[in-house]
Amino acid sequence: MAFYDLNKDARTTVLETINSALKADIQSVNRYDLLKYFGDPDTYIRKSAYQSTGRIYFSEKHLQNKIIQLFDELISHEDHSIRQTTVNAAGEIGKVDFEIVRIFFDTGLLDPHHTVRNAVIGSVKKMGEVNPKPVLAWAQEYLHHPDKEIRREICHGIELRGRKYPEDVLPLLKELENDQTTRVSNTLIHVLGQIAYKKGCLKTVVEHLGTWTNKKLVASALEEIIDVHHRYKNFAALTQDEARKFISDNYASAD
Repeated sequence: MAFYDLNKDARTTVLETINSALKADIQSVNRYDLLKYFGDPDTYIRKSAYQSTGRIYFSEKHLQNKIIQLFDELISHEDHSIRQTTVNAAGEIGKVDFEIVRIFFDTGLLDPHHTVRNAVIGSVKKMGEVNPKPVLAWAQEYLHHPDKEIRREICHGIELRGRKYPEDVLPLLKELENDQTTRVSNTLIHVLGQIAYKKGCLKTVVEHLGTWTNKKLVASALEEIIDVHHRYKNFAALTQDEARKFISDNYASAD
């Protein structure tokens, strides 16, 4: 039975069981329960496992070294679900201490399986929201990586921080304005749109776009920003007409 097919009390029991089993396996050389939960086909079981691992890391300081050693083992496991859960568990720790787990994102970003790479990007989003300085510095190192998919994934990964603090990510996004890969530029345009419709963000985005040199891309981004205010009209800070007028009144090219 899937996790969310259980009633609330049963789910609580499952979570307690996972937490106890993981703690026991971390303390010993046994990996049976840990591998079972990290590789479970149910997404929510795996999520419970990586969240429990994060809680154990911070509540049981004497186990921290063992947990990092565990990640060293599991990041190269043959099961991609286990590698994925390992990256997500590292992300729980990276929300507070990124440097201790950054190697797992370096490794995960190059993983052959897309679910592991997606776990890196998901973790970058959640870490960047609360621990931005080291996470964004790490992300910047990959903005000009020769692999276009890595550039695209990093662009997507820093989006969430930009929804509240666009000034933190716009300088990084600007580094991609002349990227020649369509998938990268399309993701860049998408991210700009996702940032700009949030409350208080449009002004910052429009002002920054005025300093960009790729006017064709900027024009596409402004169109996307206007369109996003319609697509997400129930969530956008401004109406589409208000956004269009603001851009018309305030966008000024650096030329």
